[in-house]
Amino acid sequence: MKKINRVIVIVLDGVGAGEAPDAAAYGDVGSNSLGNVARAIGGLKTPHMYELGLGNITPILGVPENKNARGAFGRFQPKSAGKDTVIGHWEMMGIYLPVAFPTYPNGFPADVLDSFRKATGRDVLGNKPASGTEILVELGVEHMQTGKPIVYTSADSVFQIAAHEEVIPLEELYDMCLKARSVLVGEHGVGRVIARPFLGDKPENFKRTHHRRDYPRDPEYPTMMQKLVAAGKDVYSVGKIDDIFNHQGITKKNHVLTNVESLDVTLKLLEEDFEGLMFINLIEFDMIYGHRNDPRGYADALEQFDSYIPEIEKRLKPGDMVIVTGDHGVDPTTPGTDHSREYVPLLVFGPHIKHGVNLGDRGSLADIAGTMAEIFSLEPQPIGESFLKEII
Repeated sequence: MKKINRVIVIVLDGVGAGEAPDAAAYGDVGSNSLGNVARAIGGLKTPHMYELGLGNITPILGVPENKNARGAFGRFQPKSAGKDTVIGHWEMMGIYLPVAFPTYPNGFPADVLDSFRKATGRDVLGNKPASGTEILVELGVEHMQTGKPIVYTSADSVFQIAAHEEVIPLEELYDMCLKARSVLVGEHGVGRVIARPFLGDKPENFKRTHHRRDYPRDPEYPTMMQKLVAAGKDVYSVGKIDDIFNHQGITKKNHVLTNVESLDVTLKLLEEDFEGLMFINLIEFDMIYGHRNDPRGYADALEQFDSYIPEIEKRLKPGDMVIVTGDHGVDPTTPGTDHSREYVPLLVFGPHIKHGVNLGDRGSLADIAGTMAEIFSLEPQPIGESFLKEII
């Protein structure tokens, strides 16, 4: 068998490929991020992903089936409960969550806020689910007048703290997040505590800054990334991967924000010599377009990513394998702005990867971890099956 020594996992954050079998339990029947977006804009133009077999995994207007696909293709069905970024990425690295992270559609309970107030010495504003931009318009001025941080959540399992950088300095905001993280354990162990700093002097020009920081829960057992590092392999992170995994199991961090920044860093890192994993998150499908119900922007981001594929392929070494997937759906054409419980796409390509291999609908995103365990001769995770022998 040909040897693989570098695995490049590119996560199109929020790109789904059709409702999962349990979509009804999440209120997501009819969701299909790729298919519905393509239909909404009159056809998707992703010629390079077409060549790899994207049109073979779900009907996509503008991306037909390709009997001569240059890659392996299929879909992952999410196995863990929930439809959150952290849950999806953790599952890729072999972490199974049978119970979803807690969410708070009515705000956080009094005992949680009392503990937070005691730990930080500050009262709070908000305490409800809200859009991150709308809550600044609603409460930003009162926050500046009182110094009370704005605490809010969303449909995700998050405890978010918004504060004006000139009212609560960044280091104090970050310290408040660490204190919130120490409070939010056990039954209230939310997926992420998030610092949401902003600037501006009045509601119409309040703007969140790039100083966001995430404080996720730690997994109950080691991730495949941690096993790779323990075995002496490299793990390069690009985008917000470091935040998602609480900066654990990483040998080189590249924390950038936009899709283009992440892709440009990826191209540079591919020219380095390393053995192990490069794990990339492209955030804009979810953060900017999916949550804002913008199918045109979502499609543009897909087409932009597609344009990078030839540049990625130019830099691949003989032992490289690229996996393109998603962590959950966030169909911008359906009512509401929540994530959607969907299959996610699976495209695999590289110099030694067989062409035209249909990997089918797989039972878990953890098959990525299972495949890496076989590649690097590591102990498998509790979930995840290898597809290595099918594609080499």
